[in-house]
Amino acid sequence: MSAVMVVHGGAWAIPHDLAEASVDGVKVAACEGFSVLQRGGSALDAVEAAVRALEDNTVFDAGHGAVLNADGEVELDAIIMDGRTLASGAVSSVNNIANPVSLARAVMEKTAHVLLTSRGANLFAESIGMATVPGDTLVTENERKAWRKNKNFATEVMEDFNCQAHDTVGAVAVDSAGNVACATSTGGIRNKMVGRVGDSSIIGAGGYADNLIGAVSCTGHGESILKVTLARLILSHIEQGKSLADASQLSLQYMGDRVRGAGGAIAVSPSGQWAATFTTERMAWSAVDHDGLWYGLDPNERLKEQWYDHLLPL
Repeated sequence: MSAVMVVHGGAWAIPHDLAEASVDGVKVAACEGFSVLQRGGSALDAVEAAVRALEDNTVFDAGHGAVLNADGEVELDAIIMDGRTLASGAVSSVNNIANPVSLARAVMEKTAHVLLTSRGANLFAESIGMATVPGDTLVTENERKAWRKNKNFATEVMEDFNCQAHDTVGAVAVDSAGNVACATSTGGIRNKMVGRVGDSSIIGAGGYADNLIGAVSCTGHGESILKVTLARLILSHIEQGKSLADASQLSLQYMGDRVRGAGGAIAVSPSGQWAATFTTERMAWSAVDHDGLWYGLDPNERLKEQWYDHLLPL
């Protein structure tokens, strides 16, 4: 069984000044996750490592690059899921955790619950000794300027999502044993209402993993993704015999037709097939398999390099 790692850095209208850094970031994250697989790590370990790399990169709207809500605060959401057992952990509205994907994994492994939110999630993090950081240290100066500029933006009017929104990160993987996993993490939508939770921490919407079908991580307008349970919808099409790419495209098209939502998804099957699909102007993505490193940004773009040229020193 060949290991595969796929990551995305969010589906939106990525501006030219962020394009190169976005592509570089997803390449590094994909190689980080793949190196875990190469060392015999599980798919679950790999998606956590890849998403942590994206959360640590200020280019992306997750962890250290998170956008601000209406009150100028950070609220982070994340999910992780193990396709072998269907175990899942998630957190939402967390404000002082640099790597919420790791807190989500702790929820999965150390509690009897799936989702902890806000104060409860932070209390749990404190109880297990997870390091916390001041929320303002997760915010870049560019984000503060953008927040002030767009402070009067009405988050409920999302027809222009493709043009203005910053977005989510995620990863899917299959390991050498054929186990799949997914992880998704986000800072949400700039100027969102306090307490707003999108799709990224919701099982079946922002992500889903099942060894019997595959794993998916979604990105895009969270309210639209929630309405069509996008991750599970994609896997349902795969169950019916569609290819990963066709299943993703059909589901994204349905979301566009039914609720006018744009977005993207990455998917991997237990046999090692993978796809990266989106209906926004751009989505930064990268995949690593036995054949090399693949990446893209614009529609129909699928470029290839040798993955080991991009590995960070171990």
